[in-house]
Amino acid sequence: MKISLAAFFWLISLTITFAQNSAVKQQMLIFPLQEKHVHGSSIVSLPNGDFLVAWFQGSGERTADDVRIMGARLKKGQTKWSEPFLMADTPHIPDCNPVLFLNAEGKLFLVWIAVQANLWEQSILRLRTTTDYNENGAPNWTWQDNILLKPDNSFAQEIEMKFKDLPGYTAGWAGYAPKYDNMIIEAAKDPVKRSIGWMTRIKPLIMENGRIVLPLYSDGYNLSITAISNDYGASWKPGLPIVGRGPIQPALGIKKNGNLFAYMRDSGDAPTRVHYSESSDKGETWTATQKTDIPNTASVEVLVLKDGRWAFLGNDIDNGRYELSLRISTDEGKTWKRGWIENDSSKKGSFSYPSLIQTADGMLHMTYSFHTEKEKKSIKYVTVDPSLL
Repeated sequence: MKISLAAFFWLISLTITFAQNSAVKQQMLIFPLQEKHVHGSSIVSLPNGDFLVAWFQGSGERTADDVRIMGARLKKGQTKWSEPFLMADTPHIPDCNPVLFLNAEGKLFLVWIAVQANLWEQSILRLRTTTDYNENGAPNWTWQDNILLKPDNSFAQEIEMKFKDLPGYTAGWAGYAPKYDNMIIEAAKDPVKRSIGWMTRIKPLIMENGRIVLPLYSDGYNLSITAISNDYGASWKPGLPIVGRGPIQPALGIKKNGNLFAYMRDSGDAPTRVHYSESSDKGETWTATQKTDIPNTASVEVLVLKDGRWAFLGNDIDNGRYELSLRISTDEGKTWKRGWIENDSSKKGSFSYPSLIQTADGMLHMTYSFHTEKEKKSIKYVTVDPSLL
């Protein structure tokens, strides 16, 4: 694939940025830069040493009916990703936001959304599973279903109660227009609206007892929820909502005291800052969100490392997606040390929607959307040695 001279030097400058970070041990594009829209990747480490990554690809996002879920495999010991292959496709409907993970029994899950009516708030959660995933190419999916959630009246009660825990808010008020809070409270009373439109973005939390806590969010309600499974993913129930003004796309972890925590992208009022919430009952209920001091425009991903440190990967700037930062905390998020995975001084590139995992050898593996100033796009794969951070 030919690229312009300007784009070539732009890519070289990014490579130099990487080379200056000794913790970065490997970095590559999973496939050559292309014009098709590629976004929203998820990576999983398989028991046989392979890595599998998924993303969505097509001529757009929710409005483009040719969008489907694609994937690639990095075989153990190899240094080049396979050619992309099809992972899932709902005919004539956009498929977006894939999430890959293994449950406690070693079964592989692909969860994603089919965007009905080309509206995010009409999205349906879809699910594929298999234990036959070690051969070349795509896994041999042996089960497919939808995840159907039915939040009851406690959903509306929780939203109304938790809005009272938030700071006062007057934006959007006029003589003929209700407050933002009231609109969400009223919409929460609609059993149809609260049953659909929940969307994936980030990997679930797999607890020691096998419980799966899958983070979800809604563009309709502009807040988040969890889907919980106590039977290794055979059935699902909704937790109560994670309430705030714009907390979406939760990334989950477990504190030393056993509480779950969530960092979330800010899709609410200014200033845009990462939202934070905690759960003391394994993901069933959550505190009303509070804004941290971490700037945010697009992406949030977190991981509790094997040594107890917290890793934050995201767009922690006030505008754009031209920086992707990796932060490390030794005090459970009270303070952070910040470094860059991507830092485009021209501010024309876009690096976002990361997925972050840690393998048994301690290495961090991440994928994220890599979009150049010339609208050429790929998914990038990076490995980091956290002992050098």
